[in-house]
Amino acid sequence: MPKHTLEEQVGQLLVMGFDGTEPTAKLLSMVSALQPGGVVLFARNIAEPRQTWELLRELRRCVRTPLFTCVDMEGGTVDRFKNVIGPAPSAADVFETGVRKLFRLHGYVIANEVRALGFNVDFAPVCDLALEPARKVLTSRAVSPDPKQATAYAREFLAGLKAAHVLGCGKHFPGLGGGALDTHKNIAPIDRTFKQLWNEDVVPYRELHEQMPFIMVSHAAYPAVDALPASLSKKWITDVLRRKLGYKGVIVSDDLEMGAAKEAAASRLDSSDAPTLVGEAALAHLQAGGDMYLVSRQEKNVISAFHAVLHHAEQNTRFAAQVRASTERVLALKKKAKLATRRCPAPTQAVMDKLRRELWELSEEVRLVKVSM
Repeated sequence: MPKHTLEEQVGQLLVMGFDGTEPTAKLLSMVSALQPGGVVLFARNIAEPRQTWELLRELRRCVRTPLFTCVDMEGGTVDRFKNVIGPAPSAADVFETGVRKLFRLHGYVIANEVRALGFNVDFAPVCDLALEPARKVLTSRAVSPDPKQATAYAREFLAGLKAAHVLGCGKHFPGLGGGALDTHKNIAPIDRTFKQLWNEDVVPYRELHEQMPFIMVSHAAYPAVDALPASLSKKWITDVLRRKLGYKGVIVSDDLEMGAAKEAAASRLDSSDAPTLVGEAALAHLQAGGDMYLVSRQEKNVISAFHAVLHHAEQNTRFAAQVRASTERVLALKKKAKLATRRCPAPTQAVMDKLRRELWELSEEVRLVKVSM
């Protein structure tokens, strides 16, 4: 690993979001100062293809280490590009065809969109089971209550991403299918035993962990295993995901600005201050064995998380060693993915027309298969 200061190592563990569609002087200064390992864009940041590509280009110019440029692009209800390229079919719609080549094509077409706009990481596929308690929350994001079927879709989608040189991410470990609450708002307690979770919800990760560059850990809590949300739980992250399951890739938290993460952090601190809570959640995630912490929007929360982690690493040599180990995993994945050299040129009108045609053809094929069933 190249020589990185402790501050640079802490930066490599941060995936940060922000408001706006332009690379303002303030944003570029912040990225230059923090040197984050990744950035994540949402629909609020994406106005049109060329603007998105140029925004990511300017952010990459601010960092000394290749940048993970991330997006949540699943199709259906979670589709960051629907207003700039066109709507992509949902995972559930594609799965309903039963045609595995379409599962893979779903990943491949989405990956082509992702790369064309300048991204190299797609936080997808969703591996949660489509169990009855979570149907209203997950909707068409989850494909099946059957672990083998959910695994089959995820396997092909990941293969499609890989074929287009986009890094995928299984989520939301260990599984949200048994919960009826939305972790964006509150901690969602899921009443499932470890045996149930291991033999059902965790199956996609057990089968596919070697094909998942990233695994995102949920903020749901599983009281039969640990009172803490999984994203802050050493039992889930270190004991189960890292040791029992044998995952060697990069473990990333779900967004620490979500209500569930802040609620859990509040139980550790006598505070209701949002930046303080986000910083505490970032620290707790890494202490539990996570590698990267995601803070999706507020500048004050991003800065608070960075400094909470840095301060503790400066004070605690054992934690500093954890930071170093996580940095090594992050940098190893960046090197393996050839982020320093593998970039797409600016999207031309011809490229965008081709992507829109591919997307329409995929949607039409899915529709025709479903009609014929």
